[in-house]
Amino acid sequence: MDILHAFSADNMRFILEGFYMTLKVALIAIILSFLVGCVVGTVRYTKIPIVSPILGIAVELLRNLPLLLIIFFARFALPDIGIKLGPMNATIVALTLFEGAMIAEIVRSGLNSIDKGQIEAARSSGLGYVQTLWHIVIPQGLRRMVPPLVSQFISLLKDTSLAIVISLPELMHHAKIVIGQSYSYTIPILFVVAVLYFAVNYALSLAARRFEARMV
Repeated sequence: MDILHAFSADNMRFILEGFYMTLKVALIAIILSFLVGCVVGTVRYTKIPIVSPILGIAVELLRNLPLLLIIFFARFALPDIGIKLGPMNATIVALTLFEGAMIAEIVRSGLNSIDKGQIEAARSSGLGYVQTLWHIVIPQGLRRMVPPLVSQFISLLKDTSLAIVISLPELMHHAKIVIGQSYSYTIPILFVVAVLYFAVNYALSLAARRFEARMV
């Protein structure tokens, strides 16, 4: 009977409140990290003197740091320099920086994968550098970026669970509280959490496949 009590209306409502926070944080971080990643990745691809190398160092630094460390830094270190962030904003900042660096590398690699012959042909036909980038390089590179981008977005959604360490009231945080009511709740509650994560991530995968098919 304790197992059935795990699925009580109050418990499920509490779990869904945490799930809503997870989706909210993930959506904001996905949008911001995508924008940051696109700008940084494109600038690195264009090899602008001084700027591109500096961004390259920043990207490599962020990519090789544990996300958990960046979350701790955003929550507990930034206040020392006058930037105070609550758990939600700290998580969004940390995810944006970390995932933005990952996406920047995906964008740069996607743009670099375009055959140089096409770029030379476009330039010889009279297109400027920016026009070539916008009409030739980016559209083709975007098709190749879709699968890794979706994988990164899925990772971002799952990485929101790390914010439990700074008490963000997200899905895993609420699940932990419910499980704390009774040890017998562990399996059913974790099953619910797994289903919620799977449903969203699988939906993202399906959407990406359809998007990719339309672009072919």
